[in-house]
Amino acid sequence: MSKRDYYEILGVTKNSTEAEIKKAYRQMAIKYHPDKNPDDKAAEEKFKEAAEAYEILSNPEKKQRYDQFGHAGVGSGNGGFGGGGGGMNMDDIFSQFGDIFGGHFGGSFGGGGFGGGSRGGRRVRKGTNLRIKVKLSLEDIVNGVQKKIKVNKLVNAEGVTLKTCGTCNGSGQVMRIANTILGQMQTSSPCPTCGGDGKIIDKKPANADHDGLIRKEELITIDIPAGVEDGMQLSVTGKGNAGPKDGIPGDLIVLVEEIPHDRIKRDGTNLLYDHYLSFVDAALGSSAEIPTVTGKVKITIEPGTQSGKVLRLKGKGIPNIHGYGTGDFLIYINVWTPQKLSKEEKAILEKLKDAENFRPNPTSKDKGFFERMKDYFN
Repeated sequence: MSKRDYYEILGVTKNSTEAEIKKAYRQMAIKYHPDKNPDDKAAEEKFKEAAEAYEILSNPEKKQRYDQFGHAGVGSGNGGFGGGGGGMNMDDIFSQFGDIFGGHFGGSFGGGGFGGGSRGGRRVRKGTNLRIKVKLSLEDIVNGVQKKIKVNKLVNAEGVTLKTCGTCNGSGQVMRIANTILGQMQTSSPCPTCGGDGKIIDKKPANADHDGLIRKEELITIDIPAGVEDGMQLSVTGKGNAGPKDGIPGDLIVLVEEIPHDRIKRDGTNLLYDHYLSFVDAALGSSAEIPTVTGKVKITIEPGTQSGKVLRLKGKGIPNIHGYGTGDFLIYINVWTPQKLSKEEKAILEKLKDAENFRPNPTSKDKGFFERMKDYFN
C-alpha cells in the first residue's frame, strides 16, 4: 500500500518553483473541494491527498528530505508508508491552508463550509484509527503477501436515519448579534444542539451508541508489499472506525512484526546464511544445496576454500521497498573442526601433520576475511 509520488499528485516536478507548487495545489484543491463535490468520497480522498502533498513540497526542509529519502524521509511514524500529512483530517487542512484560496467558495474554505470546525461551519467528524499487529515470515517479506485480517471495529448501524438540525438549519453554527459601543457585532459558535455536525440522529436501533455506531467484526484484506521491515507501520485508508453521522472513516494502522527465520538472518536487504563443511570438503572441494527463501540453490565449493570466505548469490535477497533493486544472499563458509577423533583418525592426521601442504602459509595468495569483505563491498 505504498503512497503515490507527491510530485505526481500535484502535477509538478522537482524543479518547480514554490509559486508553481502553490498554484498547482490551489487548482487541485478547488477541483476536489468538498463544497464542490458533496458526498463524493473519491473527490474527498483526492482533496486530502493534494493537501498532504502540498504540506511536504511547500516546506523546504521536508521537501529536501523527501527528495533524498522518499516517503521514509518525511516520517509519519509508519516506517515510510505515508507522508507528513498522512494523519491530517479535514479540520487540519482547512486550518492550515484555507488562506491560500482567498475568497473562493464564498469564503467557506476553512470558514463556512465542509470541514472548518475550528473556524466555523459544519464539521465532518473522522472516525478513530485502529491499530493491529501482523506477523510476517521471511518468505512473506521477500515475496510480498496478501493478508485477510478480522478486525473488531465501529460501523454505522443499520436503520440509523439522520435529519437536519433544526437549531442551526444544518450549518453547524449559530449566529449571535451583540450590541457594543462600536455598534452591532456578529459572532458564531458551534451549534449546542448538534455539536457543530449540522445533523442529528432521528432514529437508531437500541444496540447502537449515541452516534449510531455498533461494534462489528469485519474481514479486511491487506496487501503488504515486499521489503517491509520489523516495526514498520502501514496505513490502510478508510478501514478504521466509522465516522459518526456520515463522517469520514478512520484508518487502519498495521504494525509489522517479523518472525525470525531459524537459519537465515536479515541485514537490511541482504540475507545471511552460515554454511558449515568439513576441512576435507574444504580442501578437496565439494558441492552443497543451500536453502534460500525462494527455494534450494546448488553451490560449488572450490578446492582449498578457507573458513570465512563469503559467496554471493546476487539478487537473491530482499527487494528494496522503495524500488531500488534487490539485496544479495551471502553465504559465509565455516570450516568445521572435529572435536572428537578415533585412534585411527588421529593416526591419519598425525601422518599429515607435518606435510608441507598442511602447514599454514600466511604468504599464500588466499586473502584474509577482511580483505575478502573489502573486495565484496567494492
